[in-house]
Amino acid sequence: MSDYIFTKTPSTIRKVNTKNITIKTSLPAKGTKDFFLDLQKYESRSMHGQIPIIWKKASNFNIYDIANNKFIDFTSGIFISNIGHSNQKLVKNLKDLLNNEILSCYSYFNSQRKEYIKKLIKFTGLKGYKAYLVSSGTEATEAALKIMRMNGLKSKKNYILAYEGNWHGRTLGAQMMSGNLAQKDWIKNLDNEIIHLPFPYPWKVSEKDSYNFFVENLNFLKKEKIKFENIAGVMLETFQGWCSAFYPKNYIKLLRDFTKKNNIVMTFDEMQAGFARTGKNFGYQHYNVKPDLICVGKGMGGGVPLSGLIGRSDLLDLPGVGSMSSTHSANPLVCSAGLSVLNEIKSKKLVKKTFDKGLIITNKLNKLMSDFPLYIKGIYGKGMIHAIIFNTKNLKKGKKDTSYIVSHICEKIMFRGLLVVHTGRESIKIGPPLTISKNALNEGLKIIIDEITETLKGI
Repeated sequence: MSDYIFTKTPSTIRKVNTKNITIKTSLPAKGTKDFFLDLQKYESRSMHGQIPIIWKKASNFNIYDIANNKFIDFTSGIFISNIGHSNQKLVKNLKDLLNNEILSCYSYFNSQRKEYIKKLIKFTGLKGYKAYLVSSGTEATEAALKIMRMNGLKSKKNYILAYEGNWHGRTLGAQMMSGNLAQKDWIKNLDNEIIHLPFPYPWKVSEKDSYNFFVENLNFLKKEKIKFENIAGVMLETFQGWCSAFYPKNYIKLLRDFTKKNNIVMTFDEMQAGFARTGKNFGYQHYNVKPDLICVGKGMGGGVPLSGLIGRSDLLDLPGVGSMSSTHSANPLVCSAGLSVLNEIKSKKLVKKTFDKGLIITNKLNKLMSDFPLYIKGIYGKGMIHAIIFNTKNLKKGKKDTSYIVSHICEKIMFRGLLVVHTGRESIKIGPPLTISKNALNEGLKIIIDEITETLKGI
C-alpha cells in the first residue's frame, strides 16, 4: 500500500469553469484540515485514506464539496451509484415510503419486499433461483460460504477454492476466502480447507494459455492431496478488483465444466460487476456460464445499504426457517431503493449505453498505453469499470515507488476537478455513474490522460 499522504492544507490552483466542473477556491477547500483533525479524534483511522474531499452534495455524476466546488465523479462512491447520485426517481420513492410511516419491520412481510425480490429474480434471467437480502457485501459472501459448506455436508465435501488477489470482504470467512495474506494476519486459526489458486493475470496468462494454466491448477490440487470429490465450492470475484482484470473466457468454461462434473458449487462475487456496470446485467455473463450462487451489492441499492445472495432454489433453501436471516434484511426502505435501481436500468437502457461508453474508455486509455509502453502495463475492464495498471519495475523516481507516484497522480487529478478511485497500489480505477454524459466522460478522460502524460514525461 502507498505511504502517500494527501494534503489537507488548501493549495492555490488554477480555477476551472466548464459545463461539468467548477473549481473556484483553493483545494482541498478551506476547513477540510480542521474537519479531518476533529474527526480523527473520534473515528478509527481504518476509515481514512481517501482523497480529502468533504462531500456536501452529490447529483448524478457530480460531487459538490463544502465550498460548492463541483467535481466529475469517476468513482460512483466506490461503484454504488450506478443510476447516478441522488437519482430523483429513487429519492421520490423513498420519500413516498417515509410518508407512509414505514422504515423497517425485521422479517415480517411487506409489499415492497415481495415486489422487489420477484423483479430481482426476473432481472437475473435465471429460472428456479431465489434471493436472500442483507445489508453489506461481506454478509453476502459469508452467506455464500455457509451455503457452499452446508451443501457439502452430506458428501463430506468441505474444501473451498478461492483465488489469490481476490477480495470478498472484511469479516472472518470473507477475509479467509480473500487472497491478501497481509490483511488476514490477525486470524490466528486460518481455515486450512480454504485453498487459494493463482489468479490468471492477463499479463501472465493469455486466452490460448488458459488450458495449460487450468491443468496446472488441477495438478496443484493433486499435489496438495485434495480430492476433487471433497471440494464443496469455488468462489470467484467476477474480475480481480484492484485491476479490473477478467479471467480468460476459456478458463472459466473449463472451471465450470470441472465444477459440474464434481458437483461443486460455483459462486461469483459480483459486488463491483453487477447491475449493468460492465455493459451486461451481471459481469459473469461475459463468460457465458450459469453460476450456482451470485453475491451482489454496491450498485444494487443506488446509495442505500443493500446486498444479497442469489442462487439455485435448492441451495438457498438449505438453511431452515429463521436460521439465516438478518435484522435489516429485505426491509421496505432498501427494497424500494432496489426497485428504483432496476426500473432505472431498464427505462434508461443503461446496459447498452454502458457498453457503448465502455468502448470510449477502452479506446482512449489504450492510446495512452501505446504512448507509454514502458510505464503502463495494461488497461483492463469492461463497460464502466476500468483500471490503468502501471509497471512497478519501471515507474520509480528516487525513493518514490510506483504506488506513491500513482497516489500523487490521483491527487493532481483531484486538483483538476475529477475524482478517481485511489487503490493505494499500482493502479488507478475509474467507474463513473452509468448515467454520465459522454461530454463529461470525455472531459474526465482527458484530465486523466493529461496528468498521467505530464507525470510520465517528467520521469
